[in-house]
Amino acid sequence: MIKFGPSGNSTAFFDAGKSKSEQSAVWVKEMGLDCFEYSFGRGVNLSDEKALSLGEIFAENGVEISVHAPYYVNFANVDDEMAEKSYRYVLDSAKKVKLLGGKRVVFHPASQGRLKREEAVNLTKKRIERLCELIYEEGLEDLIFCPETMGKQGQIGTIEEIAYFCQTDKVFTPAIDFGHVNARELGSLKTKEDYLIRLNYMIEKLGVEKMKNFHVHFSKIEYSAKGEVKHLTFEDQKYGPEFSPLADALIELKLEPYIICESAGTQDVDALKMKEIYFNKLG
Repeated sequence: MIKFGPSGNSTAFFDAGKSKSEQSAVWVKEMGLDCFEYSFGRGVNLSDEKALSLGEIFAENGVEISVHAPYYVNFANVDDEMAEKSYRYVLDSAKKVKLLGGKRVVFHPASQGRLKREEAVNLTKKRIERLCELIYEEGLEDLIFCPETMGKQGQIGTIEEIAYFCQTDKVFTPAIDFGHVNARELGSLKTKEDYLIRLNYMIEKLGVEKMKNFHVHFSKIEYSAKGEVKHLTFEDQKYGPEFSPLADALIELKLEPYIICESAGTQDVDALKMKEIYFNKLG
């Protein structure tokens, strides 16, 4: 079943006097949401004991949890030693999500740097193939690893590139950040057809089974000629994308992804808006 939830804790969460991750599951449940993404953006610094206890609380409240690997991952870094660190960031995140009782690890694939685009993409693919070997070696193949579409021109992570990476093995499923896609493509997502084109491309390349419950990040994002500038809230009227046409496309294609809202401070409220839009359309 389709699920909706926030990435991290909102401004309202902290304004209500809450500060601990243990309180996040109850907050999300009481809002009527279904899932939560825990970010290791600055490093995997959660103890095993804390992860287990948090996992119990999320399970008790019926809230599914995913994790986002550190932002430092860069599988196009020409330095093999730095690539080893990227493997570790993803694998350490995976071990923690197992303790948390979750199944999904989202990660940023790479930055182009000084390489030519094709060189950077090919190097990233090679490194993701090695990551796949390590996933099996460490017994983590029961998890779902989600390379994410990226919002800046200089980052590796177009729709086409993510599809290419996810063809590597069954453990890889796309994380499509529609805010990133819209920012990178300078406002390309406006109609249901705009979403259908991209989703049908993914289905063609990866199959319906892999795309049935793919991972989604959604928020409005300010952009410039170079792509993503910053995340916004649903109150913004200048930048997109809008969720309603995506809901139409998901219903038409019978896709039921795990939808994480990354709005700037209103991620829980905006996640609830998306859930209401979707189920109102579904009838």
